[in-house]
Amino acid sequence: MGNIKISQTFKTQVTPSRMFKALILDSHNLCPNLMFSSIKSIECIEGDGDVGSIRQMNFTEASPFRYVKHRIDALDKENFMCKYTLIEGDALMDKLESVTYEVKFEAYGYRGCICKLTSEYKTKDNVDIKEEDIELGKDRAVGMYEVVEAYLMAHPKAYA
Repeated sequence: MGNIKISQTFKTQVTPSRMFKALILDSHNLCPNLMFSSIKSIECIEGDGDVGSIRQMNFTEASPFRYVKHRIDALDKENFMCKYTLIEGDALMDKLESVTYEVKFEAYGYRGCICKLTSEYKTKDNVDIKEEDIELGKDRAVGMYEVVEAYLMAHPKAYA
């Protein structure tokens, strides 16, 4: 089994608090409404949304995947950090054991933030994963963040 670790950083024009609340704490409500063409629903199937909880994201027929399950491993509401692991779903492509994500929002400038996203891919034994498979996942994650940022910019009182 191999590990591939990727880090990416991008800036937003929204405060860390609002990005964290929208993308981490309330994603199960917000994301299906904003990305209705690809996300059908996000359900908490175990726990109350805190550490140890498991959420299932169900995709629409337009998506190449049916569903994924994430387990929340760490949640620091004061420092706007969340760590979660993709533990099940067809997005693992029979090549991955899991994918662990760590997201942190840090203040930048007067009203913006820097989003730091680290992804660690754990491959199954004797499996090589292609860079384009990883790029596709990275692009989807950044795309979701950009949609939420645009929503928050258009609705300045949301998640204030």
